[in-house]
Amino acid sequence: MSLKDAPELTPEREEFYGRLDTRSLTPLWTVLHSVVTPEPKSDCRAHMWRYDDLRTFLVEAGSLITAKEAERRVLVLENPGLRGKTSITTDLYAGLQLVTPGERAPAHRHTQSALRLILEAEPGAHTTVNGERTQMSYGDFIITPPWGWHDHGNDSDAPVIWLDGLDLPMVSHFDASFAEEFGEDQQPVTRESGDSLARYAANMLPVGYDAGGQASPVFNYPYDRARGALEKLKAQAEIDPCQGIKLQYVNPIDGGPAMPTIATFLQLLPKSFKTAPYRSTDATVYVAVEGSGRSRVGDEAFDWGPRDIFVVPSWKEVVHEVADEAVLFSFSDRAAQQKLGLFRERRGNS
Repeated sequence: MSLKDAPELTPEREEFYGRLDTRSLTPLWTVLHSVVTPEPKSDCRAHMWRYDDLRTFLVEAGSLITAKEAERRVLVLENPGLRGKTSITTDLYAGLQLVTPGERAPAHRHTQSALRLILEAEPGAHTTVNGERTQMSYGDFIITPPWGWHDHGNDSDAPVIWLDGLDLPMVSHFDASFAEEFGEDQQPVTRESGDSLARYAANMLPVGYDAGGQASPVFNYPYDRARGALEKLKAQAEIDPCQGIKLQYVNPIDGGPAMPTIATFLQLLPKSFKTAPYRSTDATVYVAVEGSGRSRVGDEAFDWGPRDIFVVPSWKEVVHEVADEAVLFSFSDRAAQQKLGLFRERRGNS
């Protein structure tokens, strides 16, 4: 017996297993090698989606169904190894959402945590979370906390498109999905834009604030601020061989991940930079925000440009290489894995 193989199947054992099956029983020793594996084993595959292709289909969807009728007009990015499971990785969901000029995506809330990375937006594109409205701009990372009311609107003359990332498969695994409609397309705006930044993102907190929540009370992390931080660090020339210059979006209350289950990152790859090999247990979704490059994932290689999306499965080695400077946004289930003591990484060729 080992963790790699099941014991030999004899006629006596087969007959015994058949009787067990009629009682909804399974002998562990026949399946142990497939559930307790020496290394991560996943149906998730490395894959890339070209933004130009996605946008073409999304615009066509906009001519076929309204945002209100669809509730959320989204094309799901289904991993080719997980078709039919509404998943981009084993426990995370991703999709591309469109709101056309003059539309409203109705207000609702759900137990799933959600992120949005804005890929196209003009002044007038906005989202409202728990009574506070914020404008959406390219590259902004925006959070919908669990059970937070949210709706989206577009008062500009151009489409607004963003990448959605949710822990939907994870919540479904726990049988803990709840959702509720607000009853109107838009919730009342009760706080001025920038209220959460003033309260929680200035190295201060309101007196008496209860820090018991898990999601960051800051729900819009503007791209220009994050990009400026990367630029400052680039001047210090402290380049990590596996990551370039990589920062994690955090909850300003406790310094932990900005979302309870999903970790989010922004990294700069300097001109002519090639990362050292890296692998980790958190299957990761990458989005090219600036520049272009090539990423080798296991035995596959993807040439990406602005807004292209690709996924690196758990424990698959990844190497990024760029000719000119590039910026990548990424998200994964690392936040959940770290809380559960599951996260591992391997740097370099060790």
